[in-house]
Amino acid sequence: RGVAGAATTTSAQGIVVVTDPSQEEIAKCKSWGTWGCEASKFPWTYGSAETCYLLAGEVTVTPDGGEPVSFKAGDIVTFPAGMSCTWDVKVAVKKHFNFH
Repeated sequence: RGVAGAATTTSAQGIVVVTDPSQEEIAKCKSWGTWGCEASKFPWTYGSAETCYLLAGEVTVTPDGGEPVSFKAGDIVTFPAGMSCTWDVKVAVKKHFNFH
């Protein structure tokens, strides 16, 4: 992990994960809608791009034909429009989300 408070951005298969986002980035997310679910596994296709801020939980998303990408509470994640994947919710998740 980088310096405390310094965001680290990783990108794989069009999924962008920002670890340790700034307070300004987090503040933008707080006006968005919320969604959550218990530990589960399900397919999903993104009709639009989505950015979300995880309030709680641990998730691994595996794009169809791709490698898994994991993220957890405190991360900001952006998914590309048109991506089909499988969500594997390891620990119950709650997130702010915004389709764009």
